[in-house]
Amino acid sequence: MKITHVEVHRIDVPAASPPFRWRDGLSGSAPVGDGAVLHIGTDEGAEGVSVFARPGAYSTLRDLVDRVFRAELVGADPFQREWLWHRVWELDRIHELPLPTLGLIDIALWDLAGRYHGEPVWRLLGGFREAIPAYASTSTFSSVAEFLDVADQCLALGYRGIKLHAWGDARRDAELCLALRDHVGPDVPLMYDGSAGFDLPDAIRLGRALSEADYLWYEEPIREFSISAYQRLAEAVDVPLLVAETSDGAHMNAADFIRAGAATFGVRAGTTLRGGITGAMRTAHLADAFRLRAEVHGSDIPNHHLCMAISNTTYYESLVTSVNVVRERHVDDQGLVHAPAGPGIALPLDFGYGNELLPFVEQPR
Repeated sequence: MKITHVEVHRIDVPAASPPFRWRDGLSGSAPVGDGAVLHIGTDEGAEGVSVFARPGAYSTLRDLVDRVFRAELVGADPFQREWLWHRVWELDRIHELPLPTLGLIDIALWDLAGRYHGEPVWRLLGGFREAIPAYASTSTFSSVAEFLDVADQCLALGYRGIKLHAWGDARRDAELCLALRDHVGPDVPLMYDGSAGFDLPDAIRLGRALSEADYLWYEEPIREFSISAYQRLAEAVDVPLLVAETSDGAHMNAADFIRAGAATFGVRAGTTLRGGITGAMRTAHLADAFRLRAEVHGSDIPNHHLCMAISNTTYYESLVTSVNVVRERHVDDQGLVHAPAGPGIALPLDFGYGNELLPFVEQPR
């Protein structure tokens, strides 16, 4: 079997309704925007797709396919995913590919393989579980009272834990984190994501409040360029750190965080920022060798498959962006997400997405 065509299709990414925001300094949800589907086909009719929905996705991906990817892919064996994954990294050396594009070919090839074999991708990856608990991962709300009300709704709907994306103010965020612990009691798992909003002194200040409130993990308080800053943070706070979400280098970069003692809870794994499914699985196996967690980042469909394949992940991340909480369609009333049943990754092939695209798209943050 050989790859015969590589196409990019433009799609409209529907806006979140209602719109939402992240911490101060970051943009919120985008209006209806420009997205792209990467479509890989073969001489035997097997095909696979992946979705790219960041701002400017279509023009970025069309340029990369026309200028770089198509020449590499046409004529290649679509089942040689390892070879093609390494080729993308070789190409990155010269072209400095945008981080979310590093895994798009890999995701489409895994989708193709699953469709060809009539199996969901999580089973091709080995299959570890058929259900996983979901936590509610909030966007940023206006007040402590709103956060507490959202938390009550999430727990009533069955969510097994709550992760905060707050305002990016160390003092104010610490007060929120302590208030939420007091509100929900000692037994609800709580997490905090700083979306890289702090320097080291403020990250330490906030981390000590999270330690006091017994948060399960402390995620990305500092931009992930300085591993030494994370090493010092790990030495200064007791709350476990979940690291290496947005840093380049997939498992290679995660290894340096682990070696430095900065990954005291674990590292992030996910298809969007860790080099697709292959990169995420490498990251998970690396972390497992050190008896650390590899928490899957994002609630899109490829990451749904990852959650079922990785032994050392704890939860499915389910985004909650409204003060009127509606449980994500994949989460049942017991707070569980069940394994996909369809072949491949089960992304639509006809590109008639409309509002049905939203479950397949991870929101940047």
